[in-house]
Parts: sequence; structure tokens; C-alpha cells
Amino acid sequence: MRIVFMGTPDLAVTVMEALIQAGEDVTGVFTQPDKPHGRKMKLQFSPVKQAALKRGISVYQPTSLRKGEDAAGALAALRELAPDVIVVAAYGQILPKEILTLPPYGCLNVHASLLPAYRGAAPIQHCLLDGVKETGVTIMQMAEGLDTGDMLLQESLAVGENEIAEELYGRLAELGARLAVQAVKALPAGTLTPRQQDDAASSYASMIRKEMSALNFTQPAAKLHRIICALTGFTKLDGKRLKVYRSEVLPGTGNAPCGTVVDEKHFTVQCGGGTLLQLCEVQIEGGRRLPVQEFLRGRKLEKGTRLG
Repeated sequence: MRIVFMGTPDLAVTVMEALIQAGEDVTGVFTQPDKPHGRKMKLQFSPVKQAALKRGISVYQPTSLRKGEDAAGALAALRELAPDVIVVAAYGQILPKEILTLPPYGCLNVHASLLPAYRGAAPIQHCLLDGVKETGVTIMQMAEGLDTGDMLLQESLAVGENEIAEELYGRLAELGARLAVQAVKALPAGTLTPRQQDDAASSYASMIRKEMSALNFTQPAAKLHRIICALTGFTKLDGKRLKVYRSEVLPGTGNAPCGTVVDEKHFTVQCGGGTLLQLCEVQIEGGRRLPVQEFLRGRKLEKGTRLG
């Protein structure tokens, strides 16, 4: 199979590499344009671009596939590449009809949710925000709507109680890679059975905004825990920004003011409704990401300290 691959982050790299290792012919890669990064605003390649260049695969980075000179150039490049199928995984652009209908086998999308749930840009984060116990990957025949095409393959996996996004991301990437290879291998044989999505059961996973990561300790510990697992939470400690990467909801209750450290030896914080949250992995502004016990060895924390 001649494949054009479209993707941008690490998850997409896992899928692309699996296709190559399975013997498929990835003839070209489309990814998002380079973006400025860091204090010096140095242009940074996407993970997919880095992986493609290492393998000597041609890389295309149109700013748009739908309008302007870039879109026309992208369509011309795709016609020259003449793929049998286009495989898309977390690319970040919507494909127009001219591209969707160009390959003989159309375009397949590797979507990190159990469609029709969590259509959209951030399915992994939103499933963790909602505290669902199960998610998975869907291989979908792409249509003009947003993640509305027929489902070709789908497989689920359980979500851990304290699993954070980067861990779930990795597991879904491996699952998506395996299913993508399975789907591409099955295309010529015609053994895939498309299933139409139930639009009435659909939900939308919108793009993540920075303010969604803010920890408001008047909220229950369970909700704050889900924010930390999905997005990495942040608050203030002694006037400095504190990122929280991991946490655990503790049994029992307390009656201190919300945001108060009630156990300085384990960094336990009073939350809304009398609930308690233990911060397990943190990073203070200007410092390193550390397990909380290591963090507390280097920084004295007083009982009664208020966060936020």
C-alpha cells in the first residue's frame, strides 16, 4: 500500500512507525508547520517531522488544506504522490472533500476515543476530565463532518483510577498503531465492515484552554484530581506557580478552610465539601518536577499554609 501519513504529535509517530515496520510504503508525510518554542522562540519541528526526516521521507507542511496557495500546492503534491490510502492521526487540520476522495481507499482516521463519544480535538483529556472508566481507539473512514465517518475498527481499554494523560496517551498510541496496521492490511481484501455512528449518542471534546488547569480548592477533591490527571493542574504556593502532575483523593473529611495544607508531611490539602486531596508529584516555579516526598525534603511546608 502506498500511504501518505498525516499527523503531528508523539501519538502520531507511534502510528507512522508501526505502518513502516509492518512493511507499508509511507511515501510522504504531512504535518503542522514549525512553531516557535521557548524563550528564544526558536522554530521547533513536530515529532512527526523529526521522525520522517530521520527515515528520509518527504515532509509537507501546508498552513491550510482548505484555502489559499498552500491548499492548492498540497493537493498537487498529493496527486503526485498518488497514495492508495491516506492515514491520519492527530494531524490538526480538517481535510476537504478533494483530499478525502483522492485515494482509492479514501482516508482513515485513528481517533483516540470510542466514537461517537468525544469527537473533536482533545478526546484523551476530556475522557479523564469526565472520569470515565473506559476509553479506546476507533479507526474511522473519514467523511466531511468532524469525526462523523463510518467506523471500521474499534477496541476499548480500561482507564486507571490515578492514570494521568501522558500514561493513557502512550497506551492509546500503541493500541491505535496496532489497529491502523490491521485496517490497512484489510483494505485490499475488503474484509472491514463499516458501521455508521449514532449521532444522537455523540459528544464533543473541545480544544483545551490554559485556564481549565487552574485548581480551585473550593471544588471537591475528586474534580480537582480529574483536572490534574487530564491537564496537569496549577496553583500558587508562597506566591510562586506550583504545577501538580499527580494526586490522590483521600478517604475521610476535614473542616479547614479550602486550600489549606492540613498534613504538611504528605502535602494533603483541604478541598470543597470537606474532601481531602494529596498532591503526589509537583513542580515549583523555577524548580524540577519531583515526587512530593523529594520536594518536601528540600522545602519546609508549614501546616496551615494556604494554596492559591
